[in-house]
Amino acid sequence: MNLTTMRTITLFALLFTLVHGNSIAQQEKGIIGYNNWLNPWTEFKPNKIDYGKPTQILSGNISKDKTLHKRDIYLLLGDVFVTDSTVLTIEPGTVIIGDYKTKGSLTISKNSAIIADGTHTDPIIFTSSRSVKKPGDWGGVFILGDAPTSKFGNESSLNYGLRPTDFESISYGGDNPDHSSGILRHVRIEFAGKRTKDYGYFNGLTLAGVGQQTIVENIMVSYCDGNSFQFYGGSVILDKLVSYKSSRNDYDFNYGTQCKIINSLAIRSPYVSSSDVPRSMYVSAYDNIEDADLTKAQTYVNAENLTLINLSSDLDYDIQVGLVNEAIYVGNDTSFMIDKSVISGFNPAVVFDNKIMINNENLSKLKFTRTYFNNCNGNIFRKGYTNNDDLESWYGSRAFDNVYSKGPDSETFIDAHTATRPDYRLRINRIIASNDTTDD
Repeated sequence: MNLTTMRTITLFALLFTLVHGNSIAQQEKGIIGYNNWLNPWTEFKPNKIDYGKPTQILSGNISKDKTLHKRDIYLLLGDVFVTDSTVLTIEPGTVIIGDYKTKGSLTISKNSAIIADGTHTDPIIFTSSRSVKKPGDWGGVFILGDAPTSKFGNESSLNYGLRPTDFESISYGGDNPDHSSGILRHVRIEFAGKRTKDYGYFNGLTLAGVGQQTIVENIMVSYCDGNSFQFYGGSVILDKLVSYKSSRNDYDFNYGTQCKIINSLAIRSPYVSSSDVPRSMYVSAYDNIEDADLTKAQTYVNAENLTLINLSSDLDYDIQVGLVNEAIYVGNDTSFMIDKSVISGFNPAVVFDNKIMINNENLSKLKFTRTYFNNCNGNIFRKGYTNNDDLESWYGSRAFDNVYSKGPDSETFIDAHTATRPDYRLRINRIIASNDTTDD
């Protein structure tokens, strides 16, 4: 073999390696995956689907082990409770419809469990009973566990106006962070979040005192009139969660939640949000400090590879008229860390509660690293303060490796505007802008 031939083979091998490497590469920030893991189990137009008419009714208490079958369609009539250490198993592909008239809901009591283990091609679906579906048509799903909260005492109770036959059916919290409430995997929850006169809005999925042995993966909550995901205490690991066009918060953490959330997505729209101040993530230690035991572990959220997007057809105008809020709100007495994530299209990206003093102790509990801030009207602010140069300088340091850019959705994400099968992964090599105005 002569020298020319060897050089040709070497160059061809190098070219093949570069092309092949780029074809299988994935962006490290935001939601990740060599394939679009949203397909095919998610649904971005659930109002266009006719799921059929109910053939079975669920009501009152389920106090014996029960399996819901794919061949049937189930109607949640009023408040339904799984009690007395019962296991509710739901087959892949099963449809459960929340009744509109009675505002149906499902509660798994803390000594019971749910095994809702759908598949990538056959998800389990909770949806509305109405032919024309709207946010708030029915209640939602509550899962109660035996893991700790930061409230006084070992037990608390839900305060949503549910009507159980026994107080134990709505109690949660204990001293077992490893407690298991079962499996939720490949599940969709659509058009939940009913409004009550005295107790506010239900949430799509509420996890209260849920322990880390509970499997919570590949859950999509869409068009919820309350919070998509609500967490009260517990110690949970969350993977591949999706919140789509919620009227209120996408992810709400409170009362001592110890949470690891990875590879998850929130898509907001300024045109469906409520009139209050909804965010992609709301992290708080308590609603009322009198209810919290500050000697216990307070809310801690560790987020990695999140993508938080506000989809707007005219972002500048929507910000001007007050339709766009911050993506993340961090309350006092909490710890929050986010890494390798994307925050795009907010006003601003992050707001700290004004009670948080800007000092080394607090900043050590509030970490933003290797995160891509795109198209935000400001980055990290303190509520009520117009001068946030100290925070911008701190988090803009190269030590945190954050990136700042101004790019349209069409150039930032692979496909953010396809109605049926969008792809919210970052485009390869689109992260080209960085903030070098400050140094460490």
